[in-house]
Amino acid sequence: MSVGKIRESLNDLASLAGQVAAEQADAIAAIAERYETTLRAGGTLFFAGNGGSAADAQHLATEYVVRYQANRAAMRAIALTTDTSLLTACANDLGFDEVFSRQVEALAEAGDLLVLHSTSGESPNLIRAAQAARARGVAVVAFLGKGGGQLKELADASLVIPADDTARIQELHLAIEHVICDIVEDRVKG
Repeated sequence: MSVGKIRESLNDLASLAGQVAAEQADAIAAIAERYETTLRAGGTLFFAGNGGSAADAQHLATEYVVRYQANRAAMRAIALTTDTSLLTACANDLGFDEVFSRQVEALAEAGDLLVLHSTSGESPNLIRAAQAARARGVAVVAFLGKGGGQLKELADASLVIPADDTARIQELHLAIEHVICDIVEDRVKG
């Protein structure tokens, strides 16, 4: 029984990945170009998300700062999910909805790129971060699922995984981000 479940789950993921590749390759290439343009101009990639997407934010920032596949110069990237003192102070004093927007207000500048991961597109703290970014002239890219939610309307570019299963959405977000990182690393060797 478990072998059947394994095959079914992996085949479903492969099918969804194939659908995204067929339908959204151009959107993914355009997002990769935004990353490249930001980094070449000396801007910073800011990553944020909640739960598993928070872990992905940290993972992705690390791929750019340290390395993905090749040894090369560090690229400017920060995960807004890592400073526990800041996150807890902000959540306590201003509310959890402000934990990312406050950092955007303090750190992001025009020419930077805010990258948000949300399976629903409805997380209030990510919506506030997108609003703060737009107010500062910072472009927003959103990796979404479940139709895209409110974040889709606030993003300059978005990629919506056509699924409702949180795990499948997050798995494809990370896989696509790795593809983007591979493209960017190949183009921006410094």
